[in-house]
Amino acid sequence: KACRRECPTGVDLAKMKIEVLHQRHRRYGVSLEERLVGYLPRYAPWAARLAGLANLRNRSPWLARLTERRLGVAARRSLPTWRRDWIHRRERRERRGSGERTETRKLVLWVDTFNTYFEPENAFAALRVLEAAGYEVVLPAAADGGRPICCGRTFLSVGLVDQAREEAARVVETLRPYLERGMPVVGLEPSCLLTVRDEYGGLLSDPLVPGLAERAMLLEEFLAHEASRGELHLPLAPQPGRRALVHGHCHQKAFGVMPAVEQALRLVPGLELEMIESSCCGMAGAFGYSARHYDVSIRMAELSLLPAVRGAPPEAWVVADGTSCRHQIRDGAGRDAVHAVRVLDHALVRS
Repeated sequence: KACRRECPTGVDLAKMKIEVLHQRHRRYGVSLEERLVGYLPRYAPWAARLAGLANLRNRSPWLARLTERRLGVAARRSLPTWRRDWIHRRERRERRGSGERTETRKLVLWVDTFNTYFEPENAFAALRVLEAAGYEVVLPAAADGGRPICCGRTFLSVGLVDQAREEAARVVETLRPYLERGMPVVGLEPSCLLTVRDEYGGLLSDPLVPGLAERAMLLEEFLAHEASRGELHLPLAPQPGRRALVHGHCHQKAFGVMPAVEQALRLVPGLELEMIESSCCGMAGAFGYSARHYDVSIRMAELSLLPAVRGAPPEAWVVADGTSCRHQIRDGAGRDAVHAVRVLDHALVRS
C-alpha cells in the first residue's frame, strides 16, 4: 500500500498485483511458499498448539537453511514466534463490566490472526485500555463455531481471491449481530482492519459491508474519535521525559490514519513524540521473508527507519503498529518495537 501513497497519480498497485497473481494461479497453480503464506489463518490454531515444535526453526541454523532451500524463506530472517497464551475461543465472549451500560459503551474488539498467535500481549493490553476507559468489550466467536475469524489479508497478498472471499464472508456473518446493534468494530493490525475498508466492497455484495467499513476502526482512531467528542475517560499517568519514536505502517499512511495514532499517543501526559519520516519498512507483509527479496527488504529499511531506531536512546519506546514492521525493526536494529496500545497500557493508572 506504500505505492498508493507514493505514486503521483495514486495508482493502487497492490490491488493490481492481487489480480495478476490470481490470474497467474489459475493458469500455473500455487507454489508451496505462497500456500504457507496464504493459508496461515487456517493452520495457525494447530501450529500454536505445537508452538515448541513450530519454533524450532528459529533456534536451528540447519533448519533455517533447509527452509530456505525448500520453501524460499530467508535463512537470515527470523520467523514470528508461535505463542500458546493466546485468547482462546472460550474467552471470546462478552466481557461484563460492573453496573449498567448503554449500547453506546459497547464495542467489538477484533483480535487478528497475528496478534492472536504471535503477540497476544497486544490483545490483552487493548482489553485493559478499553475496559479502563469504561467500555464493555465483546470478543466475537466465529458464527460457524470454528477457528477465529480472519480478514483474508494473507490470501489476498498471494492472489488467492476466492479463499479471501470465504474469510470475508465469515467475518461479516460473525459481526452481523453487533453491527445491527450499531456497535463499533475496533482492530489492532492496520493491514487487517483496513483490508475491511478497502477490499471488502470488491469481494462481497452483502449489503452489510458498507456499514462494516464505516464502523471498522483501528484502536487509535476509536480513541481519538471518542476524545474529540469529549467521551473518552481514560486514566493515564504522566510519563515526564519519556520519549516515543513512531513508525507508520503503509496502510496507516495510505488511508490517512497516522494523525489519529499521534492524537492517541498524545493522550499520555508528558510523553514526547517523534514521528519517523520513512516509507515502507521493507517487509511488505511476507515480501521481506523471501530469500529472493531479503537484501532489498533490508536496504529499504536502511533508508531511514533503521538508522532512526539505532539513534534512539535505549529508554525510548519504538512504536510500530504493524506486526511486520516490528519484526523488521527487531531483525534489522536489534530493538523491540511495541504497538501503540502497549504505551497506553503502560501509562494506565492502576487502582
